[in-house]
Amino acid sequence: MAQIAFATPAQPAARLGGDPRRTTNVLTLPVARPGGTPRGTSPRAAGPSATAAAVRGAVRLTRRGRFLLIGLPVLLAATSALVLVGIFTAPVMAADTGASARVEAATVTVMEGETLWGIAAEFAPGRDPRVVIAEIAELNNLAGSTVIPGQTLFVPTGG
Repeated sequence: MAQIAFATPAQPAARLGGDPRRTTNVLTLPVARPGGTPRGTSPRAAGPSATAAAVRGAVRLTRRGRFLLIGLPVLLAATSALVLVGIFTAPVMAADTGASARVEAATVTVMEGETLWGIAAEFAPGRDPRVVIAEIAELNNLAGSTVIPGQTLFVPTGG
């Protein structure tokens, strides 16, 4: 145990073995060691409640600990919320971009012996027929380049 001396007029110095002109009062306090128990005591002698108090007193929440305990879960929750918002709004944004493009198109009924190349060359003579055929296939959801007589097609006319 560590001893701390306080000067008080109440205690004669002769009793403490010091200078008779000076009076002191001795107060004994337990001093904590780095191991967690006060000097001069052992965990067995102190009992279970003192050991639990020493263990509880040894745990301190630092600034970094507060960040990890509070800030990190909040950061993870905010990140997951942003990801969920992105997942649910991405299809809406994708649908908006395609709907804003307008194409001028004419409705054509395919006659016997006509091909997509001939229709593309007839309705867009100044453009490359391969590009016009790709646009016709996209507008009409065609899987290939085969057309059937009597089939109605949307053909882009604008340049």
